[in-house]
Amino acid sequence: MAVATKGKTVRVHYTGKLKDGTVFDSSENREPLEFVVGEGNIIKGFDEAVQGMETGTNKNVVIPSEDAYGAKREDMVVDIPIDQVPADINPKVGMDLSIQNQEGQPMQVKVVGVDAEKITLDANHVLAGEDLVFDIQLLEVI
Repeated sequence: MAVATKGKTVRVHYTGKLKDGTVFDSSENREPLEFVVGEGNIIKGFDEAVQGMETGTNKNVVIPSEDAYGAKREDMVVDIPIDQVPADINPKVGMDLSIQNQEGQPMQVKVVGVDAEKITLDANHVLAGEDLVFDIQLLEVI
């Protein structure tokens, strides 16, 4: 059996869940995820979990937030004066928006607060601060 090692391309099926069992992503009914082990193109904990697996094996792994999308950062939550919000946008809590960061790059944010003076935006990844549970099946080492 082939073993997943750094530099090898692998194909896996996976189901990602929160600790409470809520599924947030799965490759079920889709093409398997293909990536090169150790290149850093996926979250660190997932990459490390696949290393050493043999073709055809399954693994269940809990990935702490620091090896997934990191801790939720308060500096990623910002208040914007309401008069700076474009007139064609009627912000509501829970709404997803795209804004430009200081380098002019698009950035996804979630509206987490709105009042008469300001809108509060959260630029943390939706899974930041969450420990993640993955069921992984190694299908192929290429």
